[in-house]
Amino acid sequence: MEIKNRVANSGLITIDLEELYRREEAEWADFDLKNFLLEDVLLKEKNFREELKGFCWNDFRGKFVHLYCSADAILPGWAFLLPLTYLQPVAKKVVFTHKENLDPLNEVLKFLIENLDPQRFKNERVIIKGCNKLKIQQERYLDLVQKIQPYVKSLMYGEACSTVPLYKRKN
Repeated sequence: MEIKNRVANSGLITIDLEELYRREEAEWADFDLKNFLLEDVLLKEKNFREELKGFCWNDFRGKFVHLYCSADAILPGWAFLLPLTYLQPVAKKVVFTHKENLDPLNEVLKFLIENLDPQRFKNERVIIKGCNKLKIQQERYLDLVQKIQPYVKSLMYGEACSTVPLYKRKN
């Protein structure tokens, strides 16, 4: 008697966010505006512009960049936007948040889901793997469902041996 793997032969596609994250091998870099302040409190526009213009931006090429200010300074809104205009062409993604609030895992997953080609799942039966060791925010699962649901034939959550049906297109 031959043992057949019915799950492997079922044509189901499994999306594992944990595996997607591990394959990315995301590299992070920090960009702290504190380094451009006078005495950690004052931002002089002319000096700031000159320093940014002469700054070596290649260190951020292809990386996820955390843009923040670690100093307790009151900064105008454009102070974060100006370095972003330099980072945008070289960085993979720029994230703005307080240092203690940065969640690299979920920022990378958000980026990967945003850049996922939903056409890959057109008319397919898809399972979103639910059991993970990493702390994936529920919001990432919501992002994924919103991205692929218009394309899939059916959508399930869980493991191949025990799924919860979420959606089935009516033909």
